[in-house]
This record gives sequence, C-alpha cells and structure tokens, in this order.
Amino acid sequence: MNKSLLAILLFVFGWTGGYSQLSKPEYKIVVENFVECIKNADIDKLDAMVSYPIERPYPIPPIKDKRELKKRYSEIFDDSLTSIISNSNSQEDWTAMGWRGIMLNNGIVWLDHDGTFLTTNHTSRKEKAIEEKWIGYERELLHNDLRDFKKPVHTLETATFIVRIDLLENEKYRYASWSKEAEISNQPNLVIGNGEWKPDGSGGNHHFTFTNGVYAYVVNVNVLGSNETPPFHLEVLKNGKVIINEPAQLKKIK
Repeated sequence: MNKSLLAILLFVFGWTGGYSQLSKPEYKIVVENFVECIKNADIDKLDAMVSYPIERPYPIPPIKDKRELKKRYSEIFDDSLTSIISNSNSQEDWTAMGWRGIMLNNGIVWLDHDGTFLTTNHTSRKEKAIEEKWIGYERELLHNDLRDFKKPVHTLETATFIVRIDLLENEKYRYASWSKEAEISNQPNLVIGNGEWKPDGSGGNHHFTFTNGVYAYVVNVNVLGSNETPPFHLEVLKNGKVIINEPAQLKKIK
C-alpha cells in the first residue's frame, strides 16, 4: 500500500462508515502511546511513529523529515487538535477501520495498526493561511487561462507530459497538459473542463476522466498496489483504445 496516497485519501474523503471500537488489545496500546506522545509534545517520540513524508492538503508541502517536523509541529498539532487527542478515550473515541487503520472520532486523526501516524483531517489556522498562500502562489505561476479554479488537486509529471488537475466552481474537474520541458506559466497544449472523479472499488484507488471528442484522458490514482505500482498513471485512449500509458508522480512546484 502507498501510505502517502492513503494519507491523502483519508485526509480528503475521511470516513463515515460504521465499525466497532478497538478490537485488539495491541490497538489500545498503540493509541495510548500516541496520545501520551501528543499530550507531552514529544517530537522525538513522534518522529519514531512517522513514516515520512507527512502529507498535507495540496498544495501545502509535505513534512519530509524530523527537522521539518520540529519546525512545523505546531502547524499541525495546534491547541485545538492537541486538546482533542489528549482528552480522547482509547475505548470510546478510537475505532479500528479494517485496512484503513485506526481513526479518532470521525477521522480527525488516523494511525496505522502498528502505530504509524498517517494523517490528520484537522487544518489549523496556520495551515489554512499557508494553504491560501500556496494556492495564491501557484495561481500566479499558472498561465492566465488557468487561474480560475476552486481548488488545486494534482500537478503531475510523466516521461513526456506535465498534467495539472483543478476542481472548478461548477464541481467539474479541469485537465491541462504541457510537454515535459514546458513551464506551467506557458499556455497549455490541451485544456479539458468536463472531468469527473470515480472510485475504483472500495480500496481507495480512483481516477479522473476527461473526454475530448474521440479521445479520453484518464488519470489513475493508485492508493493500493505493490511497491512497484506508480502513485499515478496517465492513460490516453482513442475510440476506446489505449494509445498512451505512462506512470506519473507529483511534480514539485518551485
């Protein structure tokens, strides 16, 4: 399983299903260790519970290592979230959610079964300000034709393309692409604004589909898969036949 993408999925979509409380004694120990760690703001202990990077809502940069964790700890674990975690009851407030891990309340915090911290759906005031700053920064970097969007989703790169997906005000998704050597400030080679999101089963994998005449552009997001499975891949189909299939990864915006 790609834990980084799982963290993104849990952050974006959370969980509303019904599961029982902690079903194994070891889960209770995992939760109580984490609660004690946050209660004491023990960053050294938390560092041992983290599988880096800690993903944050796009386009906020992920936390890549212990140095960044120390610097940005209060961005994530502000007074509000710290209080929720510190006052939680392992038997009443935490729930084992199958392969997804262990969640606090309705998914405000997610842990893996081994105690690894996956993500939090809480966004502090500091992070909201950082998020708005980064969205504004990216908006200014983009070509004028692409600056009108509700929320950025992904900016990806394959061996030959740069692909960007944005959520528009009409709740449709927009696809824009450039050649690999281009800058996103350049006019894109292709823009399609009719995209839709669809899940692939219940495991978290999903895809976006954009239709342009006889062509369909499909961006697959692979949360579940082997270690060799790319986090994303792009398919281009003509009359239903795949003519391009390239793995993709997140592109760093500088």
